[in-house]
Amino acid sequence: MKYKKFLFVIAAVVGALCIAASAPEPATVVPVDKDGVQRVDLVGGSYFFKPNHIVVKVNIPVELKVTKEAGFSLVPHDIVAKSPEAGIVFQESLSSTPKIIKFTPTKVGKYPLYCSKKAPFSKSHREKGMEGVIEVVP
Repeated sequence: MKYKKFLFVIAAVVGALCIAASAPEPATVVPVDKDGVQRVDLVGGSYFFKPNHIVVKVNIPVELKVTKEAGFSLVPHDIVAKSPEAGIVFQESLSSTPKIIKFTPTKVGKYPLYCSKKAPFSKSHREKGMEGVIEVVP
């Protein structure tokens, strides 16, 4: 009887951890600094962006500091956004050296960002989950 209770508790804990791991990451609301710029750090690697959902204000400059995940990784990654209708257009390779991407969003909405890399005979990095959203609010 004790063995069954123990297994039940273990199953419940594992189930709760699986649900927590699959829960979407909350959006990162980017504050406006005293100099009027919205700044956010973003790390990419192993088929993820963190944060993967950033919220910025329309018509206020954004500085996105991007770096590649720490550690030894031969897999190349980049970060791409192609939303010219909103003033959000960039493509930058990720490395351990931080890079600053500057843009000013001009239209409210949700705009994709993603890694455009793909190994032969494999899913793209985007298909493996390396994508996110820039949400522009009033």
